[in-house]
Amino acid sequence: MTIQSINHVQLPFPAGAEGPVRRFYASLLGLPEVRLKADNTLRFAAGTQRIDLVPIEPWQPHPSVSHLALEVQDLPALRQRLLQAELPLVENRALPGYLRFYVKDPAGNQLEFLEPDHEQGVTP
Repeated sequence: MTIQSINHVQLPFPAGAEGPVRRFYASLLGLPEVRLKADNTLRFAAGTQRIDLVPIEPWQPHPSVSHLALEVQDLPALRQRLLQAELPLVENRALPGYLRFYVKDPAGNQLEFLEPDHEQGVTP
């Protein structure tokens, strides 16, 4: 048995916050929404994987150490789009060989965005 890849990750969001969550993942991040069945789960394609967001009531945020890391192309463009949306970014955690930052989605889930930095001369 070998594990081939991650199929999906599941994150919580407060019930009733579908609009802001959908805008964040679809509009700001540009992920296509995937409709699988008629339930309240929001699903977005991230390459061949999915990010599933499940409404939770009563709402309890995740600990800040939990996060989802997404490798992207053109990190500066995504950074600019998120800054234009007035989202606070955390950019003080260097990682050799990568450009990266963190941002929280509307539910408070922490997301890490990173891209290999070939100019650093480090092979990730």
